[in-house]
Parts: sequence; structure tokens; C-alpha cells
Amino acid sequence: MPEALEFEEPIGVLQREIEALRMLPRTPQRQEEIERLNQRVAEVRREVFDNLTPWQHVLVARHAARPHTLDYVNRLFTDFTEIHGDRRFGDDAAIVAGFARFGATPVMIVGHQKGRGTREKIRRNFGYARPEGYRKALRAMKLAEKFGRPVVVFVDTPAAYPGIESEERGVAEAIAVNLREMAMLAVPVVVIITGEGGSGGALGIAIGDRVLIQQFAIYSVIPPEGCAAILWRDAGNKVDAAEALKIRPDDLYALQVVDEVIPEPPGGAHADPAGAAALLAPALRSALDSVASLSETARSELRYAKFRQMGNSGIHEPPADEPVRPGP
Repeated sequence: MPEALEFEEPIGVLQREIEALRMLPRTPQRQEEIERLNQRVAEVRREVFDNLTPWQHVLVARHAARPHTLDYVNRLFTDFTEIHGDRRFGDDAAIVAGFARFGATPVMIVGHQKGRGTREKIRRNFGYARPEGYRKALRAMKLAEKFGRPVVVFVDTPAAYPGIESEERGVAEAIAVNLREMAMLAVPVVVIITGEGGSGGALGIAIGDRVLIQQFAIYSVIPPEGCAAILWRDAGNKVDAAEALKIRPDDLYALQVVDEVIPEPPGGAHADPAGAAALLAPALRSALDSVASLSETARSELRYAKFRQMGNSGIHEPPADEPVRPGP
């Protein structure tokens, strides 16, 4: 059972009661009581998760048991063959990439991997990608373009790694190059935000024809703690920052930052990873099919227009006769 968050404690109390009853000899009365408690758990879980505050939403998105890229690869794809290295410096385990099949469709997978357990989390740098990670991702996408494979991207990172060595090796330049090159990729690109979509660390692999987000994931230009530290000079104002940033999927959909919100099982993906994968599969299939049906020129123009309009408050509307042009 995944570790319960503080606001999930009412659910935990009921689950502990169920476990205690299961330890006793089974009788028809006890079985009825277990079933009644299970129904109550479902009701309380639905009530709790239907009324999450923005900060509670952040905590769910960061839950250590949420499925990562390789969890979805194992459940949704076959014939996965991972590739390593950026051919310039080294390999970054915070980003995984490789060829795979989604049903009968050959694809290229790119995604963040936070790791589980202390040793693996350290090896994967807790999902904070370095420059070589973004360059590996781009190398994989260029291979996909060469062989005509759609690209499927899984985003789940707090941010790009801000350490000295990361800056020395040009993390800002690596992300900027990815933004330019992904905008011009000739193959379909579908992006799925599965956990944290944190600032440039997320955007560095998140330029796509369709941007999907899971129900309890987040996507933001900056983490709430960083926003609070800048605006209020106090990271303790993270709760207010989470509210102001509009990082929840419904807000992002209303702002046209994402194209679809994918539902999660009751209690979130961390409570039922298999159920989360089952709900994600049809959304991914629909997105791939719709984008693949477009011509390369149409995809390029629509991708450019999609990202060009983000942040447009309506104050400076372009002239009605201004043509929509593709990227450079």
C-alpha cells in the first residue's frame, strides 16, 4: 500500500480497520462489515480527491509511488530497446529513451525517470535532467524522424538540474535547441504529463502536436516553492503560490496549455498504477491516430500555431489577415 498523504488519513483509518478485520477468522458478519467499509473507503476517497486544494494537488503529483516512464513502458508497450548517451559527453539516467511498439505502431519513447529507492533515485538524480539528458532525448527524436516513427514523451520532473556542472555543460542551450528542433520535427509528437511538469526541465522535451495531462499531474513555469521565494521572499507561501500559478489540469485546459485531461483511478495513479495505464492507453491511441492523419505540412503549421498562441491575453491580437506560418 502506498504511503498515505496527510489529507488521505481518513481513508487510511478505514483501511486499517479493514486490515484488522481480515486478520480475524472469517465469518459472514465480518465479510459484510469489510464490504461496507470498502464502500465507505471508495466514498471518502472520491470526496477527498474531488475537493483537493491546489497545494494538495501538488502533493499528489509528487507522490513517490506515482508511475514513472518505465512503469508505463512495461504496461503499454512491447519490444522496448533503450538507447544511451548523447554522443557528446555521456549518458543521463534521469531521461530514458528507446524504440518500442504501441500495439502495432512502432514509436520512439522519451521520458523522465525519477527512480525508486535511495540508490536508484541518486543514480537518476531524482528526475533532474542534465544537458546530456536533453541532448540524448533530441538524438532519440532525430532517430525517430529518420525512421518515420512517432514520438511519445512522458514528462515528470521538478526542473532541469541547476548544479554547476550542468551550467558548465550548457543546460540552457540544450533546452533551447530542443525547443527549436522539436518544433520542426517531421514526425508526430504526443506529450503526456504524468506527474510534475516543472519549468524548463519539463518544456525541454514537451513541444508536441498534442499535450495530454493526467488528472492529478501539474504543469508550471516554476515550482510553487520557487514562485513563493521570488514573489514573497518566503518559500513558506507555497500554498498561496500553488493557487496563483493555475497549475492544475482543468486550469491548464481552460488556458489551452494542454489539449486533454486524462482521468486517473480513484485515489490517483499512485493508488492503482495498472488502472492509470489502462485509462491512458485509449487517450494515447486517439492522439497518435489524429496527429498521424495530418500531412507533415499541416502538422508543422498547427504545432507552430498551438505554441504561438500560449500566453496571448488578447491584448495584442494579431491582424485577422496575418497568415499562420510554420517554424523556421
